[in-house]
Amino acid sequence: MAITFIFILILARIFYVQVAWGKELVYRATDQWNREIPVIARRGIISDRNGEVLAGNLTTYSVFVRPNAVREVEYTATILSGLFSVDPQMLLEKLKSKVSEVTVARQVGREQIEKLITYDLSGVYYSRDNTRSYAFNDALCQVLGFTSNDGSGLSGIEKFYNNVLGGKNGEITYTTDIVGIETENSVVVYNEAKPGDEIRLTIDIDIQLAAEQAMKRVYTTSGAKAVSCVVLNPKNFEILSLVNYPSYNLNEVPRDDTETLNALSRNGIVSDIYEPGSTFKVMTAAANIEEYLNGNSKAFSNSYVFNGSRTRVVDGIKIKCWSDHSNGKHSNQTLANALNNSCNPCFTDIALSLGTETFYKYLQAFGFGNVTGLDFTGEALGMLVPQTAVRDCDLARIGFGQTVAVTGIQLACAVASAVNGGNYYVPRLLKSIVSADGKTVSENKTVFRNKPISEKASALLREMLEGVVSEGSGKHAYIEGYKVGGKTGTAQKYEDGHVAQGKYVSSFTGFFPATDPQYLALIIVDEPQGVYYGSTVAAPVAKEIFENIIKIKNIERYE
Repeated sequence: MAITFIFILILARIFYVQVAWGKELVYRATDQWNREIPVIARRGIISDRNGEVLAGNLTTYSVFVRPNAVREVEYTATILSGLFSVDPQMLLEKLKSKVSEVTVARQVGREQIEKLITYDLSGVYYSRDNTRSYAFNDALCQVLGFTSNDGSGLSGIEKFYNNVLGGKNGEITYTTDIVGIETENSVVVYNEAKPGDEIRLTIDIDIQLAAEQAMKRVYTTSGAKAVSCVVLNPKNFEILSLVNYPSYNLNEVPRDDTETLNALSRNGIVSDIYEPGSTFKVMTAAANIEEYLNGNSKAFSNSYVFNGSRTRVVDGIKIKCWSDHSNGKHSNQTLANALNNSCNPCFTDIALSLGTETFYKYLQAFGFGNVTGLDFTGEALGMLVPQTAVRDCDLARIGFGQTVAVTGIQLACAVASAVNGGNYYVPRLLKSIVSADGKTVSENKTVFRNKPISEKASALLREMLEGVVSEGSGKHAYIEGYKVGGKTGTAQKYEDGHVAQGKYVSSFTGFFPATDPQYLALIIVDEPQGVYYGSTVAAPVAKEIFENIIKIKNIERYE
């Protein structure tokens, strides 16, 4: 009986080893008698909308050692440390260890590999890898992002679309003896790497470089803390240009200074919030016009005359205009005049008259308090006081761009939808994905989100905003022979809940042609020194960018 039991146990063990454990044992045996050299997939390029390469690759190599296959350890360590600037003692310790593989160096040039080959070192191997190369150095640095030393995306588009760009690595497999030395009749098997796909962006590099130049100039001349800009197509919300300055050279990433790198690589247009000030009046005007057209008796007609020359007290808080009214322009004015003069009390009147429920309906429709859905990591929500917590004094201030915080991309998209006929789309940076052999894998189509206002309301608003540039506060963005619309903004900054004396955010959002917008730009200048009004600091920058677009695209005069 005992013998039968033991016999059954032996049979069960044999069955387990051969069947249940068989695959793992085969794998272990294969792994013991085979070695692999990785074949790194070529990373997909990143290009602009016209196929201009923005991020490409330089052919470099990785060098590694199989310690078990090294015949002369000290000699090998000495040669490798000299060729690749590696600490010789540390490398020697690794070669004497029991690890299966040691990486000696990554991203080394062909000349170093050619020298390595002359030594014919046993157990030393190399394979091709990729070193990322950026064609325009610091241009688009916060958008493109950068990769790690092993080629994986760490920030920006490189990170967001890493799975598309990365491809699939291959390997070269060959047979070895028990200590890892290649056998005389080694069988070599080559598994080809699959290169990554190309990411083609909506960015137009010519417009981008023009915007970069303009933003660097205002950064220098204004003494600002930082400047940023986004240019998009109001027809579909494709991002044509996105600038944040100061910036850094993508080919010389300051990896050893984490604090500096984090600051310079942050895409402020997408990730930072600020109080917009008077540019937000575009949204208040849009809500009022739409409500008036819909027959809301609490909305003001376009011919209604506001009295802006007053201080209004709401919930015990004084709310007044930025102007001292010495010129008399703010005494009696229509909505168009109020936009021209950027008169705060008029927009306070509108917000309070429409009421919280109605006004918030438009704020939410225009995307405030939510992300736009841009294909980029780290997009901020902005800051919108919860509707249930809004007091009249809050509502009054929101009407002219205070007590609300937005991201640059939020505001640009909101204004674009207000002037393009009332259509809000999901903004995007990806235009298409193209395979390594040049075939289009997919097109990133326009996605319609909602319609905050009607075409008629949008047309009326465009006409008013054209007046702001032709005869109002935005006159420094005026271009002879071209219809430009826009709105200026100058907002005080707050620190620890109090107004920060002498610190402002100057901005301008503009578009052209005003009758049928094709281009929209938002300019933000953070803490300019000296003159700080958006009309004199930011509006001229938009003019410069628009004039460059006119030249680049050879756009004819409209008058």
